[in-house]
Amino acid sequence: MVIRLFCAAGMSTSLLVKKMEEAAKEKGKDADIAAYPFTDMERMIEGVDVALLGPQVGYQLARAKEICDPKGVPVDVIPMQNYGMCNGMNVLKFAYKLAKNK
Repeated sequence: MVIRLFCAAGMSTSLLVKKMEEAAKEKGKDADIAAYPFTDMERMIEGVDVALLGPQVGYQLARAKEICDPKGVPVDVIPMQNYGMCNGMNVLKFAYKLAKNK
């Protein structure tokens, strides 16, 4: 499962990426997780299973859907509580649920 997180600069999500990787390992899931600035989304969406937006760029969801929908990549905004608490397990579950519903 290839999961990409997009935020304002790609920095604030790096801790969340680490927590998600730990959660994936704990669950025995094979996940390739990385964070990038939202401005890189068009370049970085190829081969991605799920795209997640940090809450600080949630206002870009319509634009993200324009980029992701033609490629069949589900995209949504990470719930603020899980993002703020850096809850890697909940965000990982959120990503898998999005992928399953595509």
